[in-house]
Amino acid sequence: MDIKTALDKLFSLHQFGVKLGLENIERLLEYLGNPEKELKIFHVAGSNGKGSTASFLASVLTETGAKTGLYTSPHFVDFNERIRIDGKQIPDEYILRFMEKLEDYIDEYRPTFFELTTAMAYQYFAENNIDYAVVEVGLGGRLDATNTILPLASVITTISYDHTHILGTSYEAIAREKAGIIKPDVPVFIGDLPDSAEKEIVSIAQERNSSVYRLNDVLKIEEGGITVLLSNGAFAINGTPLRGEHQNKNAALAAYTLDKIHRKIDAKTFRKGIDNIIKNTGIQGRYEIHNSNPKIIFDSAHNPEGISAFIKEFTRDAQGCNGKYLLFAAMKDKNNTESIKILSEIFDEIYFTGIDYHRAARPEELMEIAGRLNINSKIVTDKLSFINKFKERKDNSCLAVLGSIYLLGEIKNALKDKNVLTF
Repeated sequence: MDIKTALDKLFSLHQFGVKLGLENIERLLEYLGNPEKELKIFHVAGSNGKGSTASFLASVLTETGAKTGLYTSPHFVDFNERIRIDGKQIPDEYILRFMEKLEDYIDEYRPTFFELTTAMAYQYFAENNIDYAVVEVGLGGRLDATNTILPLASVITTISYDHTHILGTSYEAIAREKAGIIKPDVPVFIGDLPDSAEKEIVSIAQERNSSVYRLNDVLKIEEGGITVLLSNGAFAINGTPLRGEHQNKNAALAAYTLDKIHRKIDAKTFRKGIDNIIKNTGIQGRYEIHNSNPKIIFDSAHNPEGISAFIKEFTRDAQGCNGKYLLFAAMKDKNNTESIKILSEIFDEIYFTGIDYHRAARPEELMEIAGRLNINSKIVTDKLSFINKFKERKDNSCLAVLGSIYLLGEIKNALKDKNVLTF
């Protein structure tokens, strides 16, 4: 087996879909000797912001000198992006050895792609004797494959309507699924949540004797930034390398969590952790400027809440634009009707495209939604040519490439290969 064969086998497990439940992953981890029990973990869930908050947590921990693992999903270009230690991706050699070791087990028990990847992350972190791990939930929380751990802290960033066919159609139902990561006597830290969702989470935390720490209790919003009250005094956050006011809150939630759990981090280290988040974690796709003139922005906002946060930043950026254009694709299980409605209020022209992924909405489906809303739109089949042609414009226009991480991943992968013109 070589690395290509190993990854092909791993990706072939997508055929088994998403299996909500912990029986399979618990059996797999037991087979590996339960590596997750050796780890000190921060567990992060949420409808939006969980990847950014997890990355802020990991970056600050790295700046303290702690050897820090970070597990996030999905990846943009390379699978290795999902599993990192102090910003360095898991090497191909380890993936190959892991897949060879598990080859017979995979054939017999058929774990899902995410179950096997989660087990790989825990095993890799344990074998490398890391000091801390930061683990992002894949989907929901209660039945997610990551939820086999006893963490140092549980973090819930936001609650919005997402994956409603699985998690429920009300804030309360979705909150219950996210709150599934709360463990008895383990503190939970919560971001800015709808009142009904917060009430549900607090109730579940009380049942489990878990202390609840609300970011809003220590947060002061000011012009140009925010201030969060930590044990050593007020800590101001006036922007991060990940642009957008919502990223200030994600950084504040990470700082508040670490301040309560770690209690040995000074303001200078917090600042370095925030400033060095990209170097320390490799995070991508958060208001990422791909081209400056004309301006082309990549962002992974994929639901109404995330899109609203994106637009708040984009509106400032686009004031000098002669035309505002959108290239959009999303998963079919998102609230695409509301997302398209919000986007239509900002962009002059909307283009839909497809993603080579089984859960993706077809561009024709998105166009049909736009038609029902009396919104004009077009379909783009060749994403890379569309972007490259836009770069040739001389009229000070702006293009936002927005939606699923899988969309950005396809584009980034194609841009990496200069010989690829269509995909």
